[in-house]
Amino acid sequence: MIVIFSEEAKVDLEGISTTIAEDSPARALSFVRELRQRCEGLANMPHRFQLVPTYEHTGVRRHVFGNYLIFYHVGAEAVEILHILHGAMDYASHFFPES
Repeated sequence: MIVIFSEEAKVDLEGISTTIAEDSPARALSFVRELRQRCEGLANMPHRFQLVPTYEHTGVRRHVFGNYLIFYHVGAEAVEILHILHGAMDYASHFFPES
């Protein structure tokens, strides 16, 4: 199985990097690298993390990494990283606005 990043997830990673870089440019690079590695690791056991509570019908799963939530969908041949959001965000209104 392969891992692909949606355009939204790529934008999220850039934003995370920019935010962390304000305090520590070196840490921004290493943290985003770790975050990407964690995302890529989902290829090995993509179903091990739970479906998003209340939104199970969407098939979206989430994985916690530090203060961030990795939202992803498992397809037949690929894991798609949909968004990477800070855990303090109201992800429901951001990610599931119609619900």
